Amino acid sequence: MKSQLVNEISGQRTFVLVLEPREEAFAALTGFAVDQKIGSASLTAIGAFESATVGWFDPNARTYCRIPIDEQCEVLSAIGDVALGDDGEPSLHVHAVLGLSDGTTRGGHLLDGIVRPTLEITLVEAPGHLRRRKRPELGVALIDLDS
Repeated sequence: MKSQLVNEISGQRTFVLVLEPREEAFAALTGFAVDQKIGSASLTAIGAFESATVGWFDPNARTYCRIPIDEQCEVLSAIGDVALGDDGEPSLHVHAVLGLSDGTTRGGHLLDGIVRPTLEITLVEAPGHLRRRKRPELGVALIDLDS
């Protein structure tokens, strides 16, 4: 991955990240957030994957139903955020819409994606820190504005 700090003003940093072929996007983004000590940010991305998995959250089962995509696909849109998790580490939450060769799409929570040929991400840090807390009654971690 290549990254560049393109702006910094009033405690808010903006980075552009360019992932290389074969990098796993979710892990690379999480690692970057940890390395840069990013506790709160929003992100957008476009590019392509050679394979990916998105997920649909089943509130009854309290788990993600995995939707594997085992073919080249375009990242038509990816948006998300970074917040600190219960463990104090950056926690990523990304939704993606992926375009297939026949023009259909698959979408959901991005669980993993193998980059091919690139993924271009703009990450904008917020000056404060957000917390993501596990909600046992829902089975998912959500941003907690009361903390």
